[in-house]
Amino acid sequence: MARGKIQIKRIENVTNRQVTYSKRRNGLFKKANELTVLCDAKVSLLMVSSSGKLHEFISPSTTTKQVYDEYQKLLGIDLWKSHYETMQENLKKLKEINKSLRRQISHRVGECLNDLRFAELHSLEKEMESAVEVVRNRKLKLISNQIDTKRKKDAMEEPHYGLVDDGGDYYDSAVIGYSANEDPHNVFPLRLQPSHHPNLHRGGGSSDLTTYSLL
Repeated sequence: MARGKIQIKRIENVTNRQVTYSKRRNGLFKKANELTVLCDAKVSLLMVSSSGKLHEFISPSTTTKQVYDEYQKLLGIDLWKSHYETMQENLKKLKEINKSLRRQISHRVGECLNDLRFAELHSLEKEMESAVEVVRNRKLKLISNQIDTKRKKDAMEEPHYGLVDDGGDYYDSAVIGYSANEDPHNVFPLRLQPSHHPNLHRGGGSSDLTTYSLL
């Protein structure tokens, strides 16, 4: 039974399109290999699927570059000329950028200043002053952070002391003592320890009395 003729047009179904591509690609590569073996031909095939996958066939007796070189020689053209010229232009631009950056770095360390005009020197001076200001502010910020950290650490390590206010309530504070017989500049901290004495009578009434001893 003869196979029906297939209409040559784009296959809309994605799965069917991929299956057809795979089958026909393999058939094409098979024919290319037969040409290589039967006719001693140098065959190079490049195929890119709709999904972006590259498939390649090259005769075992040659390479893709050799086929391209022979193609250019036979036709008298240069496939790489335009690409090479583009690469040269990009390289030239990169060299100019590198030269400019090196010159700017030299100016900022005080070198190669003789060729600069007054306006350029003035602009460089302003830029350097701005840079110094940024560095100084950062340095002061770090110093401030270190001081705050040190203060918090010292506050956590220092002992707590207390005083009694007029209402008899104990509150956290610092008590300072002086030595009567020694150097008056010799100052030392004191800590109050509360002691409760219930039911002490004073006059006609009674109340709880709290005293504080120095430790």
